[in-house]
Amino acid sequence: METLTTVDAVRSQVLQWRSAGLRVAFVPTMGNLHAGHMSLLAAARYRGDRVVASIFVNPLQFGPSEDYTAYPRTLLEDQQLLQEAYPQGGDQRTLIVVRGLSDILCGRFRPGHFDGVATVVAKLFGIVVPDVAVFGEKDYQQLLVVRHMTLDLALPVQIVGAPTVRATDGLALSSRNRFLSAEERARAPAIYQSLSRAARAIYDGSTDHAALEREGSLMLQQAGMSVDYFSIRNAADLSEPSAVSSDLVALTAVRLGRARLIDNLRAHRP
Repeated sequence: METLTTVDAVRSQVLQWRSAGLRVAFVPTMGNLHAGHMSLLAAARYRGDRVVASIFVNPLQFGPSEDYTAYPRTLLEDQQLLQEAYPQGGDQRTLIVVRGLSDILCGRFRPGHFDGVATVVAKLFGIVVPDVAVFGEKDYQQLLVVRHMTLDLALPVQIVGAPTVRATDGLALSSRNRFLSAEERARAPAIYQSLSRAARAIYDGSTDHAALEREGSLMLQQAGMSVDYFSIRNAADLSEPSAVSSDLVALTAVRLGRARLIDNLRAHRP
């Protein structure tokens, strides 16, 4: 594993790889790495000869009252985790960690958030120039935003979504889970349970999406959460579904204690 901290150093290394005909895969992160991030890196290693991971807590995607200053910054722990996963000489695929590169659904509740995401991801693509970039499906709206941004700007980068990694009780792994108290953590699996119930109802033939949204929100409220939204959307573009829509996604964002948690589950109607 190699750690680089300047744009010039990253560009120089990537240029060497490209000159050797190697395929470059990229995983942008905000650090505080966990098993979900490692699954993205595994997906990237499968698709590229070399993997670049960035660690940058992007201020542009935090709203005025959000947790930018409190967001976990654990660079030493992240480097240790990566070193253990990619020991020197243990894998000929070098991993780089880059530090210091500085109006629906979530966009409605976090004005400017996706503008910030798209801006920084486009800059990182310009620095790393990857062939493929891997994003987690837990941030489903972000994944679609990045895909559309890449198409709109005609960037030659393949965008890959990697499945959400969950704890044994269904809670999606997230850096913000560490904000939860023990009591809040015990209630958090209701997020996945509410999404699963909606997905099962859709598979069983329900077309009353508004009723499913109300039921999902109520279930989360009864678990002691403040619900930003619980929504059923078309998976392709997050538009409002019709009774004949078949490829759907149930999405939610809740506030539990200090944490704002998001999750989603694909839902298919036979």
